[in-house]
Amino acid sequence: MRRALRRAADGAVLDATEAAVLLHARGDDLDALLTAAGKVRDAHLLAEGRPGIVTYSRSVFIPLTRLCRDRCHYCTFATVPHKLPAAFLERDEVLEIARAGAAQGCKEALFTLGDRPEDRWPAAKEWLEARGYESTLDYVRASAIAVLEETGLLPHLNPGVLSWEELTRLRPVASSMGMMLETTAERLWSEKGGPHYGSPDKEPAVRLRVLTDAGRVNVPFTTGILIGIGETIAERAESLLAMRQVAKQYGHIQEVIIQNFRAKPDTAMRGMPDADLTELAATIAVARLVMPSTVSVQAPPNLVGEEFDLMLRAGVDDWGGVSPITPDHVNPEKPWPQVDKLVDITREAGFPCRNG
Repeated sequence: MRRALRRAADGAVLDATEAAVLLHARGDDLDALLTAAGKVRDAHLLAEGRPGIVTYSRSVFIPLTRLCRDRCHYCTFATVPHKLPAAFLERDEVLEIARAGAAQGCKEALFTLGDRPEDRWPAAKEWLEARGYESTLDYVRASAIAVLEETGLLPHLNPGVLSWEELTRLRPVASSMGMMLETTAERLWSEKGGPHYGSPDKEPAVRLRVLTDAGRVNVPFTTGILIGIGETIAERAESLLAMRQVAKQYGHIQEVIIQNFRAKPDTAMRGMPDADLTELAATIAVARLVMPSTVSVQAPPNLVGEEFDLMLRAGVDDWGGVSPITPDHVNPEKPWPQVDKLVDITREAGFPCRNG
């Protein structure tokens, strides 16, 4: 630990073993880790032209469809057709949400949806066909164009796994796109009982391919990991370094989200403990140390309890999308902090906070 902390403080390029060691930091070692990460974050902010300033994005979240072909064992966003009034939001419903956001000073429309639901659910395929769309991605593209042209909000698309051709097709209608890597631990996808078992789009190699292809077509991209779903510390370190490699190679990754698992009722993983917030802070700090200086590090502000100061000490420089009018549809039980309160809390921790 002492050697790894010294190398972190010296700004050395950390390998997977050193990153894993640092992820174990607690007590005084954790304080030293956070100090090193904080210095790197401050240098990042200076280089980005916003010295000392932490940002957030005032946004609306548009749940285009809650149907999905995957079966993640911790997810309550994805559901079944008979629990929904319709397979997708209608175009007018999408625009109603976007207009309400624009009226509240939002800049972005963050599209949230499941992966290719028409491959699993006949109701999704029928809905799309009835409106002249061949696929969910066709409808995503049309909705993004409508939002941009009629409200001025910038579409950020999260349609999941995409091919090279699909990334190229969506790129002109999106200011940015995103897909969480979540983990590179293949066993969590391939072994029965794993959190991603039965989910074709959660194969780590496939998701890494999407990150690479997004870089090859120069799509501004957001990715990240989900901690506490059964991965080992070594696997967590490997996931961080996999993102670093792609980010360094292509330079297209704008933000990396470090998100903590929160157990939800009515899921297969409802009995698992929530990811510890100290572990979250250590992971944020290691992410800040290993990522290129151009990459922001985010933590969802509605999932960190009262530990805003701890996450800022760990190296967070951006809170990501926060909405004054729409919930976090993936974590509806954890409402967004009021924007003004988030700004005040961040300022009290020593960082001016602005809509970036």
